Amino acid sequence: MKKIHCLNPIAECGTKLFPEDYVFTDQAADADALLVRSASMHEMELPENLLAVGRAGAGVNNIPLDECAQQGIVVFNTPGANANGVKELVLAGLFLASRDIAGGLAWCKENAADPQIAKTTEKSKKAFAGCEIKGKKLGVIGLGAIGAEVANAATHLGMEVYGYDPYLSVNAAWRLSRNVKHITNADTIFRECDYITVHVPLLESTKGMIDKEKLDMMKDGVVILNFARDILVNDDDMAEAVAAGRVARYVSDFPNPKVANMDRVILMPHLGASTKESEDNCAIMAVQELTDYLENGNIRNSVNYPSCDMGVCQTESRVAVLHRNIPNMIGQITAILAAQGANITDMTNKSRDRFAYTLVDLEHSLEEATIERLKTIEGVLRVRRVK
Repeated sequence: MKKIHCLNPIAECGTKLFPEDYVFTDQAADADALLVRSASMHEMELPENLLAVGRAGAGVNNIPLDECAQQGIVVFNTPGANANGVKELVLAGLFLASRDIAGGLAWCKENAADPQIAKTTEKSKKAFAGCEIKGKKLGVIGLGAIGAEVANAATHLGMEVYGYDPYLSVNAAWRLSRNVKHITNADTIFRECDYITVHVPLLESTKGMIDKEKLDMMKDGVVILNFARDILVNDDDMAEAVAAGRVARYVSDFPNPKVANMDRVILMPHLGASTKESEDNCAIMAVQELTDYLENGNIRNSVNYPSCDMGVCQTESRVAVLHRNIPNMIGQITAILAAQGANITDMTNKSRDRFAYTLVDLEHSLEEATIERLKTIEGVLRVRRVK
């Protein structure tokens, strides 16, 4: 029987997908797996029996990834599950930045008591005039699940779309419209585009990537949209560019005191994935990932261990070994299995940076003594009898 603990409320359409022999526990210390959305795990003591964490969403800055990896705990996220919700909000941001819709709505409310509002409207509406986005150049930095959806949608709106992603995967490229111009240098986007939207993960290399140097490259009157992470943009440099009029509008989904007090900012209260559909999709994907790992040892969409898929075990036994990515690990594992006389029918080894994962199918179940011997190999972090 597997025990699941939810650190945040998780949509029932997801949690009901767990097999019948799974139970929910109120105690995180008892859990085999955790489901989490925004709750911080950095101050949490990770239980020894914890096998996996499922993040119902894409961002994982609330989870101690390296600490989990060191303890053989696989962390999953749900890339793409909220892509449509974020895409729709980015498009809303494009329209709000191009036409002063917010200003017009405020004017109508302020003048609601004016009996001559219909006549006054015709004189006042020019203050809220804007431009159309059709024919304008949009630069999309990051062509993952969300960036690709934004880029494709923008082509259908008649925009000239430039896309930049140095790590574009083959699968992501297949999802991308042929009308998106693939750019190999982001500076081309900074120099030529009327609108720029950022969809990259938060890494040391991307922190503050929109700074004075990049802003100085841009056209006067550029519109910048940030629905990815707040600190991808240097707020001080953005405030200076907005005040100087070089940036016509900054659209952000991440309120903070600096941005909230800037002029010409369209600020939203982190609404990107806040739709019922996104929450449902994330919950379903997270539960499916956890179940496949707990039942079959397969890893899909992990952020701290490599992907590995051997399907459903068709033999007597399956064992998973989570270990450091160091030489002679496979030789040591197979030598211990051979010493018991265990016959390997299938085996996969995958690595990711400092960590690796080995999944082994066997004709017969391993003795407990053999499992314990595998645990003694230097660099092995966890051994799990999957079946």
